[in-house]
Amino acid sequence: MSNHFKALFVTALLLSTGCDISHANSSGIEQQSGAPFRVQNFTYEVVNSYPHDPAAFTQGLLYNQGVLYESTGLNQRSSLREVELTTGRVIKKTDLSGEYFAEGLVLFNNRLYQLTWQNQKALVYDFTSFAQVNTFSYSGEGWGLTHNGQSLIMSNGSSQIRFLDPETFQTQRTISVTDNDRPVPQLNELEYIKGEIFANIWLTDKIARIDPASGKVTGWINLAGLLKPEDRTGAVDVLNGIAYDEAGDRLFVTGKLWPKLFQIKLISRRDPVSR
Repeated sequence: MSNHFKALFVTALLLSTGCDISHANSSGIEQQSGAPFRVQNFTYEVVNSYPHDPAAFTQGLLYNQGVLYESTGLNQRSSLREVELTTGRVIKKTDLSGEYFAEGLVLFNNRLYQLTWQNQKALVYDFTSFAQVNTFSYSGEGWGLTHNGQSLIMSNGSSQIRFLDPETFQTQRTISVTDNDRPVPQLNELEYIKGEIFANIWLTDKIARIDPASGKVTGWINLAGLLKPEDRTGAVDVLNGIAYDEAGDRLFVTGKLWPKLFQIKLISRRDPVSR
């Protein structure tokens, strides 16, 4: 049997027996290759930590070409920011009108889309100047926002995720996020990474990894203990904020009012998840 057919035979055998063929990269994020769903448990390793504005109530976070873009919340304090990764210095900032409580943020086709919590309005900015160029309306609350290269992907604090047309903000389809057939509510900040949706779960130290086709949770990332007790104050809020550097294969996380932002590597525990 030729080496080519031997490789095909082994691959077919592994798939037929339910084995997981996956490839881990430097961030610890694995890419599945036709493997069946198997919910995995992940812990983490801190690769780097960077300063983060402890007054920033982080609602949306993304990485692009060496810098971070951040949406901060709270009425009278909401903003859109360009932030230097290594120092946490705010390079550019625009403050929102006081009635807005800013939420999720995404960069798509040189436009920054920023959700608002209960105003049912998305604000659209020119990426370079931060000049507002458009607005969109939507029903319900706005929480997290990301994209898959074609659609915007939005959470609203429930177990539902909407896929939206970037040109009209109209809903294209909706998925229900479940873990072993149980709804997973409180989906918050989102990031689309290597074909999966990563979602902060509000008021927890967990991030869900979600299959965007079925809504099934494929993995749980437990970030308990990431922010040390000495870095916590009475004002420190929960884990929230996921950003991915695709070119450098780096995963960043932070929280609302956290004084630090972390680059982490995911470590698979290869055992069943308990919640």
